[in-house]
Amino acid sequence: MAYPPTASNKPLPPLASFRLMALCLFFGLASLAWGYNIGIMASIYVHPGFVKALHHPSKATTGAITSIYYIGTWFSYLFISHPLADRFGRRVAAASGVLITGIGAAIQADAKGSVALGMMIVGRITCGVGLAIVSTSIPLYQSEVAPAKHRGRYVVINHVGLVAGLAVAFWTGYGVSHWESESGDYYGWRVCMAFQFVPEALFLLGVFFCPETPRWLVEHDRSEAAKRSLAWLRGLTPSHELVADELKEIERSAEQRKLATGQSWTVLFTDRPLFSRMWRAALLQFMAQMCGNSSMKYYLPSIFMSLGIERKTTLMVAGVESTIKVAFSAFDSWLVDRYGRRPTLIFSCLLMSIALLLNGALPLAYPKNINHTADVVCIVFIFIYTFGFSIGFGPSAWVYGSEIFPTNFRARGLNIAASGSSIGAIISSQAWPVALRRIGSKTYFIFMVSNLISAVVIWHFYPETSRRSLEDMEALFNPTHKRRASVQSEADSYHDEDADLDDDDSQDGDAQDTQLQRLLPEAEPGSR
Repeated sequence: MAYPPTASNKPLPPLASFRLMALCLFFGLASLAWGYNIGIMASIYVHPGFVKALHHPSKATTGAITSIYYIGTWFSYLFISHPLADRFGRRVAAASGVLITGIGAAIQADAKGSVALGMMIVGRITCGVGLAIVSTSIPLYQSEVAPAKHRGRYVVINHVGLVAGLAVAFWTGYGVSHWESESGDYYGWRVCMAFQFVPEALFLLGVFFCPETPRWLVEHDRSEAAKRSLAWLRGLTPSHELVADELKEIERSAEQRKLATGQSWTVLFTDRPLFSRMWRAALLQFMAQMCGNSSMKYYLPSIFMSLGIERKTTLMVAGVESTIKVAFSAFDSWLVDRYGRRPTLIFSCLLMSIALLLNGALPLAYPKNINHTADVVCIVFIFIYTFGFSIGFGPSAWVYGSEIFPTNFRARGLNIAASGSSIGAIISSQAWPVALRRIGSKTYFIFMVSNLISAVVIWHFYPETSRRSLEDMEALFNPTHKRRASVQSEADSYHDEDADLDDDDSQDGDAQDTQLQRLLPEAEPGSR
């Protein structure tokens, strides 16, 4: 049977569309600060004032400064971000993450003297803790204020904001590179670091004027506040029947979640079908970092300088590369739905492998920049590598993980899986500068092999999830799953708000009830 029309699957009124877009763009400021914080390090690493302030750090030290950030993200993903968002709300979590990030940036901008390296490390870890909160609370807020049918267009703003932040960081670094004086040497890189305070301050000033998500309010037994928030978001009156219908859906979902989350998070590891999803999501996040993109983000100007390009020009080229990423990311939002997650991921890995092969081989064939054409080809294929990442691992690692987990375990599963990206980023960002110093361009071959292995793993172990209903998803990862013949109760009619509400699959309610029975053996003795 088709679900009755509600505010979650009917066309949005113009007022509601405007409010949702304004909200999601505003929360995109935090995503922009996230991307800026990551991207600006690439410009800072090649700034002469930073090199002097850090007493001419070695490649290993630079790698440590980069990778230590991911210690903070790993710890925050596992122990801070999810509990903070659940207990205090999505707005408080987002504001806390931005504030912590600002503190970390301030510590780094003030690094000087004999404790400069220590201040950089403390600041980087602090930023990692804050940005892990930002990276999960922002898309969580955007997904919960948007109706399910229109969710994609609003949540994608998070990734676009991240990429835009990277571009702004490189252009800022390029602009500051023209500040060539004694004061420019001392203050230039510090100004670059501090510039992120602008979007962070704007976000902190406005975030509490935004409504809290109706789902969080319902989960904390504040139904009246949830009704008012939902009515404002949908551009309707609190008494409107569509508001009442959607609120009822949210209440059903919240009730299911309360039942499921009574179990320990260890069920993600002890329940075989859930673990089947868990390891795939975590491994995909790990592979997304081991493809080499983290290193590219941090060391792109250094890579261009190794090709004989002057520092200012390298920052300009890096700015162009990051700006193009914005368009690539928008293109991918169509591509992954048109051709599926699995084919685009595999194609992405193969395209990045070709780009890395050429960037590794040409400097060996034409050492010390003796062939200008070879250097230009390397630059072109760095752009091709960027395109490959932007249509594959960039967004799809998060999309795949959000699709395969049941609604009741999605937040916990994603946070644990995201810790896999932190581990991969620690390894790749620490290894890249050291490997470049010791084996030169052969470093690219290491990440080329990593991409080829990832393509094989995805081909053999990752089923396609595009356009699959909740019932189909359960069947993909649970070999013993069987469809039930009929809907037996009102609880059976519950459906995942993240499923495609245009799909008239009458089995979605059965799937959710079956999933609940399997995950809650105490409610149904002997059901598992």
